[in-house]
Amino acid sequence: MKAAVTGARGFVGRHLVAYLTMQGIEVVELDLASTPPFDITNPAVVERRILEERPQAVYHLAARSHVGESWRAGDELSRVNVDGTRAVVDACVRARVERVLIVGSAEEYGTVQGEQLPIRECTPLRPLTPYGTSKVAAEALALDAYREHGLGVVCVRAFNHTGPGQAPTFLVPGLAARIVAAELEERDEIALGNGDAVRDFTDVRDVVRAYALLTAHGAPGEVYNVCSGVGIRVRDLAAELVARSRRALRMVTSEQLLRPADVPALVGDSTKLVDATRWSPEFDLARTLDDVLSAARGI
Repeated sequence: MKAAVTGARGFVGRHLVAYLTMQGIEVVELDLASTPPFDITNPAVVERRILEERPQAVYHLAARSHVGESWRAGDELSRVNVDGTRAVVDACVRARVERVLIVGSAEEYGTVQGEQLPIRECTPLRPLTPYGTSKVAAEALALDAYREHGLGVVCVRAFNHTGPGQAPTFLVPGLAARIVAAELEERDEIALGNGDAVRDFTDVRDVVRAYALLTAHGAPGEVYNVCSGVGIRVRDLAAELVARSRRALRMVTSEQLLRPADVPALVGDSTKLVDATRWSPEFDLARTLDDVLSAARGI
């Protein structure tokens, strides 16, 4: 079997490529950093490469994915996340790709009241962030291709995920990097953004396994949450990391790390995913935090 992965050199893409390769799947890496470069915003390039490669499956991961930066991304956010998805979907229709996994986000749900948690796939989409809005539009394009052309699209709404290799611009590796810096510089505090937000974290190594299982066993035209089903307050998660520090540290709120708007709680229900694939997480949060902190220390 041959699979193409857009965004293959990104954080999740690298883990997915490694996992698929380990499963004996031939992987084509489609990324701006690959040779030749794969520019998701150039429909002609996208179509040519997918028609040349003729993969049986396409995993569409390429995106502008930082929620906090999405307010400053402007038209580039739509060009990559929406128009880029349209280009991939159109090319897959032309190439008659059997399965196309479209990666969306829990940010599509927006603010969900406490009595509606955990979030199911039938929960109304009311995105609060530009990133979430772009992902709603991209998902709609993909599902239209299923309805109009019979393209074997499977959509996922991924909740927060982290692990070794994630950029320090994201929450967990950012905290880990600040802890290591504080240890080296013998400082007594680290900065934290909104500590009251509640998030559902899954290890990236479990996430890519879910993606592969859904590509094989998910129903075309359906949407699946990929999540642990367990929420943790950001302040408590930070405290777990601080407890692993080699010196006593206190957390202080930094205005620079606060977003213009932040969804209070995102905790998902993974029942639909589990029913379709029998997936279950293999990495608990403690192991994930240990691995991220070790990576920040260069171990």
